[in-house]
Amino acid sequence: MKKLLLSLLLFVTGSAFFAQTSAEETAAVQKTITTFFDGMRRGDSTLVRSTLVRSTLVRSTLAPGVVFQTITTTKEGTTRVGLENPNGFLKSVGTPHKEVYDERIRFERVLLDANLASVWTPYQFYVGPKFSHCGYNSFQLVKYAQGWRIVHVIDTRRQDGCQ
Repeated sequence: MKKLLLSLLLFVTGSAFFAQTSAEETAAVQKTITTFFDGMRRGDSTLVRSTLVRSTLVRSTLAPGVVFQTITTTKEGTTRVGLENPNGFLKSVGTPHKEVYDERIRFERVLLDANLASVWTPYQFYVGPKFSHCGYNSFQLVKYAQGWRIVHVIDTRRQDGCQ
């Protein structure tokens, strides 16, 4: 009976610890993505790309070798997967522009296993006050010693069927 109670106690406390860690990790993953979009809204490519920690440049939200892709449909109805240059994206964000690039996301799903996170976010994109397009983002993040970093983003883009 004592063994059964001890096993039950270990199972319950182990589950509670895992749930707490999972909630903390989910929040950390969401913070990385939120920081990415905050930097985009502020026109601050440094916030998106990197920060200085103890005189060392550390990537803030993006992992080395990050991949950006977009799924679009041509006028003929053909599906295309385009590759976006991360440096071009960072230059676009960091180059002064009159209107705010505002991608409004909602965290619909965050899945975690060890050092891998997969995040699904519907979004609406605005340039200043003007609606541009909507779709879904799929983020893949990896947890490095410095924290969660985005390694892959693929999204859909459309102007119809938006909420």
